[in-house]
Amino acid sequence: MKNLSRIILIALPLFFMAGCDEGFEEANTSPTFIPKISDPGLLLTNILRNTSAGGGWQGESTIVQHFVLPYNLGTTAGYQFNENVDGTNSGPFGLYTGTIRTSQALMDMTKDDPARTNLYNMAKIWRAYHFMYLVDHYGDVPYSEAQKAQTEGLFYPKYDKGADIYDDLYKQIKEATAALDPAKDNNSRFDIFMSATGTTATEITFWKRLGNSLLLRLGMRYTKADLNKAKTIVQEAYNGGVMQSNADNVVIVNSTGAGNATAITGYNNGRNGVFGTNVFNYYLAKPLIDFLKSTNDPRTKYISAKYNNPGSALTITNPDTTVAAQFGFPIGYSDATITPSVPGYRDRNAAPAITSAASGLNYSQVNMRVTGSTLAPVFVITNAQTKLLLAEAAFRGFLPAGAKTAKEYYDEGIIASMDSYSLFPNTLTPAVSTASKNGYLNRVAYNPATALQQINTQYWVECFTNGDEAWNNFRRSGFPVLARNTFNDNLLVGGGDGFIRRFSYPLAEQSNNTASYQAAVSALGGPDYLTTRVFWDK
Repeated sequence: MKNLSRIILIALPLFFMAGCDEGFEEANTSPTFIPKISDPGLLLTNILRNTSAGGGWQGESTIVQHFVLPYNLGTTAGYQFNENVDGTNSGPFGLYTGTIRTSQALMDMTKDDPARTNLYNMAKIWRAYHFMYLVDHYGDVPYSEAQKAQTEGLFYPKYDKGADIYDDLYKQIKEATAALDPAKDNNSRFDIFMSATGTTATEITFWKRLGNSLLLRLGMRYTKADLNKAKTIVQEAYNGGVMQSNADNVVIVNSTGAGNATAITGYNNGRNGVFGTNVFNYYLAKPLIDFLKSTNDPRTKYISAKYNNPGSALTITNPDTTVAAQFGFPIGYSDATITPSVPGYRDRNAAPAITSAASGLNYSQVNMRVTGSTLAPVFVITNAQTKLLLAEAAFRGFLPAGAKTAKEYYDEGIIASMDSYSLFPNTLTPAVSTASKNGYLNRVAYNPATALQQINTQYWVECFTNGDEAWNNFRRSGFPVLARNTFNDNLLVGGGDGFIRRFSYPLAEQSNNTASYQAAVSALGGPDYLTTRVFWDK
């Protein structure tokens, strides 16, 4: 268990500044004094604990058809109904005043301290992760002038091109990963991704694999935009050493649930905010359930459940988790438009005793005792994702001689995904038996003729609790094959294909940073549409 000091670090004073690093560092270095704290390592805990991962189950997970929110009620009115609703659809812009700000504060505190070089480079890697998160959501965002209000009085930062930011992030991640030094500081007591008793050598090995796996993810983003660049970056990541096992997973675990020595007490994984008061709004989508059922996926019982009373799902301890009993809500409908003529229609009421549609609908919900639990871990970058990306890289011929085959990585990725369920509460030991894993691999056996679809559909399943990465990979790969949500034609404007390809900027940017906002929208090619593609999605 970690040091108590990291547990209570929820928020830090807002006077901590943030900016950018090498590549744009000359312009962003600030002489502004940063107040000292007892140990800068405390900021690492704050940064990691507040990691953005998974997106919103009413946002990215809805876009990529893990979830359907059939009730048109306030916060559910956005993505499910193809509407651009500020606040609901404006996404993670708050990173600028949160994790990115704190990351830069930590970097400024440690950049001239030769004894804390590892702490500096960990913050540098994780700041790059969050800027990548912003580019993936919006496209062009403030970067070179980000958060210079307090340091230079620049209150209206320009937006840098997403492609330029990615080029710099590539250098940031490479430099920081290479600079990690097992002969220098050990920060495992502050590192919620690691064991508190870990040695410097084990922590540095972990972070080098983390950095290279993030680099692999970044490289694979280019497969539509620049295959040669994708291949070069992927090879560098592979040669540097990526994740090898589930022990390398970047995961945040609640100590009161299933977990290990890296768990933190009372960690808020966001589930309570999603399901706490409106659990019956959320249903699993038909494409996801149909795929799980068609392959008799042993993960289904942990992902999906049927409740006699969906409105009381949080209090029901014995839902029906049999595969055959699961039914996903059809895409493109609401509680008001679902009728017996709709393919996949189920009785509106979950059980004969329920007479009000507001109590829920007769479709599968997330298993509230496992993946939907407030004690569920948050997976950020995983061995399973890494193996599946390597499978695609091997299929494309990106990997050097001596690498495993695409089939081997594909099989290993699926097994790693199934094994990761052992960290969720209320799962079996092991979470999936060897016989079940082998049976599943036979049912979804690797086929070179359909390899890209198979690999990326498995990535979609693996990312069930990480909707933003499922959405990123869907946009990049085009898989799984999903029919568009036809609730209205809003996503056909501007040459759209019926899918949300990016988030719109917050309305506050339009009014507070008007000139920079307008220049950014113009650079993207037109109005601030949800259908506009980020640079790597073209």
